[in-house]
Amino acid sequence: MSQHNAKGYQTQGRGAPGVRRGGMGWALAITGVAGFMAALDNLVVTTALPSIREDLGGALHDLEWTVSAYTLTFAVLLMFGAALGDRFGRRRMFMGGLALFTVASAAAALAPGIDALIAARAVQGVGAAVMMPLTLTLLTAAVPVEKRGMAYGIWGAVNGLAVASGPLIGGTLTEHVSWQWIFWLNVPLGIALLPLARLRLAESYGTGAPLDIRGTLLASGGLFGIVFGLVRGPAEGWTGTPVLLGLFGGGALLAGFVLHGSRAAAPMLPMRLFRSRAFAGINAASMLMFLGMFGSIFLLSQYMQGVLGYSPTEAGLRMLPWTAMPMLVAPLAGILSDRIGGRPVVAAGLFLQAAGLGYLATVVTADASYAGQLPGLILSGIGMALFFAPASALVMASVVTKEQGIASGANNALREVGGALGIAIMSSIFAAQGGYESAQSFVDGLRPALVVGAALVALAGAAALVIPSRRAAGAGPGGADTAPARVAADRLADTVSR
Repeated sequence: MSQHNAKGYQTQGRGAPGVRRGGMGWALAITGVAGFMAALDNLVVTTALPSIREDLGGALHDLEWTVSAYTLTFAVLLMFGAALGDRFGRRRMFMGGLALFTVASAAAALAPGIDALIAARAVQGVGAAVMMPLTLTLLTAAVPVEKRGMAYGIWGAVNGLAVASGPLIGGTLTEHVSWQWIFWLNVPLGIALLPLARLRLAESYGTGAPLDIRGTLLASGGLFGIVFGLVRGPAEGWTGTPVLLGLFGGGALLAGFVLHGSRAAAPMLPMRLFRSRAFAGINAASMLMFLGMFGSIFLLSQYMQGVLGYSPTEAGLRMLPWTAMPMLVAPLAGILSDRIGGRPVVAAGLFLQAAGLGYLATVVTADASYAGQLPGLILSGIGMALFFAPASALVMASVVTKEQGIASGANNALREVGGALGIAIMSSIFAAQGGYESAQSFVDGLRPALVVGAALVALAGAAALVIPSRRAAGAGPGGADTAPARVAADRLADTVSR
């Protein structure tokens, strides 16, 4: 029987299942597959965009929204989803988000038109926003402190592989079955995970703080306005009334969100967390990295098909040097970060990825050879792999244990904000400098967009260097790495929760 202490945190009674109810292996498998599903749908449609456009119609901004409708709802509701789990039960809300994501995936596969597909993608994002942040908190509760670096490494590898392999999976299914199967794929996985989550994951709660409806509305409205303005700007003109309303109105709402987070009694994102160099640094790095990466993949996937003439499957296969690296390198990166600290590993990964994107910007032409592109793809893949696993550990170590749910939601939200903004910003640069009229026109737009993407990822590397080193972090909460004091505190917390 579950009990709550005076502060509202759940403890497990004698008759309740233990915190490690199904063991580390079950927790890692369930949360890993769920995280893979949510991360995969970020970019799984990129290599399917030409087929979707041919089948359902739509202009460039419609194609952007098939990606951004998901990333935007995912981003703005992630912190709210984490708060729902803390208040009503993490396992319970995880299962609710997973069920909604599965149903919305079926709706996307059955969409009769581009507008219906965009709507279904938005609902998918809602389900993922509830499910995704809870995967990391559920995993943290199930894994002993001394093994969390390895567990985060595997979890990060799976999620990194999903993001990077989206174009390959989407391209293969689109070419050999149909683009609808990029969404049908989620349905059997979701149906299989639901009973496993119920039987193998232990329930847990956070602080039980009231839900921050006002903060959610401010963040949602602000981000929607900015992304809407960026997406519509190239088509309607940057001085058009709807575009200006979106950009300035969205900016005002986000300013209100920051003010709310500074003054409210229980905001979904307390601005005081950003006083920590560790928390501010890793979140700035995450947002900038996704901003540069998402926009680049969105355009490069179309470049390989529309300009170089590869089929969807061939385009996905040629990105394998990028997509395979998270699977190969990220678990090792997690172990390495346990030994030397996460900051140098994350920073090195970001600078490598920036170098890879910068190299690609110099070699893309209307008839570029694959061999010429290969070094850039390899560098970008290694860089991405080095980032994912240590970044997760840095986020969870940058706050006290009871705020890890908020930290996970905030970091994932800022990553997705970066992804949505990256697609919008880099597509705007692409549209301003080039277009779809010819192969050369596409390259003319792609090259400056990749330069911007490389610069943004390099800025992410600089932000990572702001994170305190392991030695500086050893004093207590808010440090960047898992110091002895943090390990002892987490062990004590685990003992209390059992």
